[in-house]
Amino acid sequence: AKREIFSKVSFVGFGASELLSTALEAEIIDAAIIACDGAGTVITDRPDMVQGIGGRMSGLVKTSPIPEVIQNIRKAGGIVPDPEDATIDPALGIRAAREAGYQRLAITVAGPDAAENARKADPKMIIVVVHTTGLTDDDAERISRCADIVTSCASQTVRTICGSRALIQAGKAIPVFGMTQQGKEVIIERLRVIPDPLLVIGTPLPVKGESEPRPLIPE
Repeated sequence: AKREIFSKVSFVGFGASELLSTALEAEIIDAAIIACDGAGTVITDRPDMVQGIGGRMSGLVKTSPIPEVIQNIRKAGGIVPDPEDATIDPALGIRAAREAGYQRLAITVAGPDAAENARKADPKMIIVVVHTTGLTDDDAERISRCADIVTSCASQTVRTICGSRALIQAGKAIPVFGMTQQGKEVIIERLRVIPDPLLVIGTPLPVKGESEPRPLIPE
């Protein structure tokens, strides 16, 4: 397979892969648990692998094994907990990361169930919730109580509920919300390394952008 798994190029300013690769480089975390097409759940301590895998693929909810992709990840020191089925299984990823000796973890998850289960498994890990379009008010409430970072996608409920409780917002069109102090620190570290000019102000959140997706869901 010609799936490239390494990159040092930022595709967006505050995507999940950009945030986690930055957190690895800053040694805020020592491993990231992410999802990869062709491999399922992957654990890696390489920022360029986080960016290569996550920056090129978004919205992944299911995949099937591609031996060449799995082999390339393993050759580069990554861990693939389920090479037979390439399942996306956050709980399996957390266990495998712990067994490998990693202590300061971050994980990307989709939905409130996965976020709550990750928090129960590791009270200190950094939880990044992705794929939030279509979440209900109850979903957003639950996520706001257990996530460190939440991507808003095209979700009105996340903007309203998580945004109003966030400690920091990055971006306006597709806001990314830091819900906890450690989530805020990851976003601030990302701000520190971005070469572009920045405006930093204190203001009530969320802040809406003119170019946000339309319609937001639910309307």
